[in-house]
Parts: sequence; C-alpha cells; structure tokens
Amino acid sequence: MIIEVKDLRKSFGSNEVLTGIDCSIAESEVVCVIGPSGSGKSTFLRCLNLLEEITSGEVVIDGNSLTDRRLKIDGVRAEIGMVFQQFNLFPHKSVIENIMLAPMKVRSLSQEQARERGRALLKKVGLAEKENAYPGSLSGGQQQRVAIARALAMEPKIMLFDEPTSALDPELVGEVLAVMKDLAQEGMTMVVVTHEMGFAREVGDRVLFLDGGVLVEQGTPTEIFDNPQESRTKNFLNKIL
Repeated sequence: MIIEVKDLRKSFGSNEVLTGIDCSIAESEVVCVIGPSGSGKSTFLRCLNLLEEITSGEVVIDGNSLTDRRLKIDGVRAEIGMVFQQFNLFPHKSVIENIMLAPMKVRSLSQEQARERGRALLKKVGLAEKENAYPGSLSGGQQQRVAIARALAMEPKIMLFDEPTSALDPELVGEVLAVMKDLAQEGMTMVVVTHEMGFAREVGDRVLFLDGGVLVEQGTPTEIFDNPQESRTKNFLNKIL
C-alpha cells in the first residue's frame, strides 16, 4: 500500500470535518472520491500531503508517517503531484517556464534537462505547440492540462486531483479527463476528488463515498454505482444519476 490512512480526523475549531477515516490505496490504483459538497472530500485530499494539518490519526505515504515530527515533509511532497480546481499557473511565465520551474529548483535539473522534460510532457497532454504561450492566452481546459504537465514534471509517485474539471466550461471537461485516463492506463497512482461520475465509473478501480466527514462506503465502481449498500449512498446517487 502506497497510502495508508488510519482514523484520520480533522477539525477546524469545534467543527469536525473528517471523523475517523480509514482506507488504504495500492500502488497504481485509481481511487475516486465522491460525495455531496461540504462532505470533507477536498479536506481529505489535502491531508494526504499535509496542506491541511492532521488533527489526529495517521497518514502514511510510501512508508513515511506524516505525523512523524522528524519527517522532512518537503521531501514527501516532492513525490506527490497535486492538481487543483484553479490552475495556479504563474501568469508572467510562459507555459514551458511554468513546467520547468519546480524540476530545476527541487530536482536540480539543468535548464536544458527541464526544457526537454517539459516539451515531452506538453506533447503528452496535447499542447506541444503552446510552449511559448502565456497562461492568459489559453482556454481553461488548456491551462488545466498545463497544470497536469507541471505536476508530472516532478515525476511523482502519486497524483492528487481536487475536482480538476469543476472550474471548466462543460465542453472543455473531456480534454482534461482524457489526459487523466491516459495517466491511469500508464499505472499512475491517483486519488481523484470528482463530480464526474462517468469518469469514476470508467477509470476508477475503487470509489470512496464521503458524507458528513464519514467514509460511508467504498467499493468497486460497479458495487458503488449499481449496488450501493448504504442508504446515504443510494440517496446521493439517486439525486445525481
């Protein structure tokens, strides 16, 4: 298991957002996290790389406990790519410069090595011709694909996606999901918070349903979408499917 979560709890003041989450994720597994707004999905994801401090419980990433105070978290984070709802690209840097920055600073790649890797990744996400463009000239779908390429430039072991298509116009969603499907087929370990149930059904190896900070149910896409066991899961799916 490359990710192990044990009795994970997260509170903001007196508001407990996650209440005792337990799950494990295997290497090369694609896990989709679904649930209503405010259910704790994004908080759960952000706890996996300590963007949110864990209140109690334990998260172990590739053998490293995130609650171990001796842990150098930046070293662990370097192995985890994260793609957000908003693209967070540097507007004053070109597409290729956005992608080159972290590998040069963190992985100590030379400028030429970083540029070569960046160009290969832009080709991978279908944007080879945009390397010298600036983010402001790109569509939302293109910007999100650049953001994915930027995360991949660190050659992470794990990719986390926090509703990566929710800020996109509907006609642009497919181009981002296509890149994510390719990553899944290549064996990337992925945890995806998503409202795209078609993607979760088609690409996910496992689906987690969160509601009210509780991991209500988990199973294969077929188990969750075709034969959910919990009434809360059934009620949620009945509203959206």
